[in-house]
Amino acid sequence: MSNDITPVRPREITLRFLAEPTDVNFGGKVHGGAVMKWIDQAGYACAVGWSGFYCVTVYIGGIRFYKPIFIGQIVEVNAMVVHTGNSSMHIAIDVSATEPKTGARQRTTRCLIVFVAVDNAGDTVKVPAWTPVGDDDKRFEQYAIHMAALRKEQEDELQATETTPPV
Repeated sequence: MSNDITPVRPREITLRFLAEPTDVNFGGKVHGGAVMKWIDQAGYACAVGWSGFYCVTVYIGGIRFYKPIFIGQIVEVNAMVVHTGNSSMHIAIDVSATEPKTGARQRTTRCLIVFVAVDNAGDTVKVPAWTPVGDDDKRFEQYAIHMAALRKEQEDELQATETTPPV
């Protein structure tokens, strides 16, 4: 019998917790910055779990806040790998809030976040490839690829507007 253990590479992770009074903004709801922090934490946990390496956030895009989160609600932050490159992982994030007294649940936020796996020296490392299985997976991956192309166009346009200061 071998002692070799093949690591499990979970594609998805869900963080669950109560929204606390320390998360509140001046309007009495959970602060958008707190939600963004939770998104980054869930995305990081998903990326590290998939890659097996330390990961850094390189892009958060298309963040959309649909509904507020209230203190005392149960928050779920679901992070799922939807596309991999050589060293990058595109993670789809969905945030929902549930009212514990009634069980009423609603989506509050969603976005796409990109992480890159790096070694101890900070150099990028190859990540395991993810292959879509069903139609939903294929749609998610196509969306991630499309968003990457749009980011490239935006970056190219930004580069074109930069001017070199006179010497």
